[in-house]
Amino acid sequence: MARVICPVNSPGLPANLARMNLLEVRNLKVHFPVKHGVFSRVNAWVKAVDDVSLTVAPGETVGLVGESGCGKTTLGRAIIRLLEPTAGSVTFEGEDITTLEGAALRERRRRFQMIFQDPVGSLNPRMTVGQIIGEALDIHHLVADEQAREQRIGKLLKDVGLDPQHAQRYPHEFSGGQRQRIGIARALAVEPKLIVCDEPVSALDVSVQAQIINLLQDLQREHGLAYLFIAHDLAVVEHISHRVVVMYLGKVVESAVSKAIINAPKHPYTQALLSAVPVVDPDSKRQRIVLPGDVPSPINPPSGCPFHPRCPVAEARCKTEVPALREVSAGHFAACHLAK
Repeated sequence: MARVICPVNSPGLPANLARMNLLEVRNLKVHFPVKHGVFSRVNAWVKAVDDVSLTVAPGETVGLVGESGCGKTTLGRAIIRLLEPTAGSVTFEGEDITTLEGAALRERRRRFQMIFQDPVGSLNPRMTVGQIIGEALDIHHLVADEQAREQRIGKLLKDVGLDPQHAQRYPHEFSGGQRQRIGIARALAVEPKLIVCDEPVSALDVSVQAQIINLLQDLQREHGLAYLFIAHDLAVVEHISHRVVVMYLGKVVESAVSKAIINAPKHPYTQALLSAVPVVDPDSKRQRIVLPGDVPSPINPPSGCPFHPRCPVAEARCKTEVPALREVSAGHFAACHLAK
């Protein structure tokens, strides 16, 4: 079974925050049944997340990267129990939250939140901004009275760069970047320790992306937040992450500190992703690696290494032997027979 055991004191992480793992995901699987026929019999399984392990320390940002359909969002949703895992464990602050139900899960869920990709669809158009943010305060009984509630909502809006008077407006009155700021304020309302950011800037203009990324970093420093930052753009992930985990077809194929992934990627898939990142230097000699075909179906993944049908350096054994996720160099893990 593949396991990613990453050191807590990762390079780039502030020493005062790198003490213990806030989140530990161990051998997590999320499989969806494919039903067929009149009696809805299960005849196959979609292995969206297949034996993934990772850790996040307090105050750390772990970037989760991969193409669309590799299982990033499914993993993020399973971690905070918006989807039920098929197997494995998710330990948050020392407690396995996969065993919690009802009120116990609701109480624990206050400590981890999610920022969604779509800043339009994630906000209820029939509720004002104040109602959207205040709903979480009401559910968890975090304010004593209406005056304290209004003050708290106003402060949250101010913290994300909006005017407290915007609390009376509706989501459709805001731009995409402003709506995402509202989503961030909603996530902050319950004072979480971990926020899963599901491609929070992919639907925004480039200039607005930079503003949101800078806001997230400012909030992290102010509140000591930890992020699991899901994205398909390595350039964005490089800017915000302390460590990077690369996924392909539901599995982790590489994991290391951000600088190691960017400067010396070990897995051919990571190398291909990195080659697609635009560079400012016109004299750069980076060669574009174009992968043939599409990501295989998670219903019927390839034998051996799941990447071998598209890999430019695959050997005969790659078709039959599943590569273990091994430590190629200090703190740098790769699931490739040829990684050195």
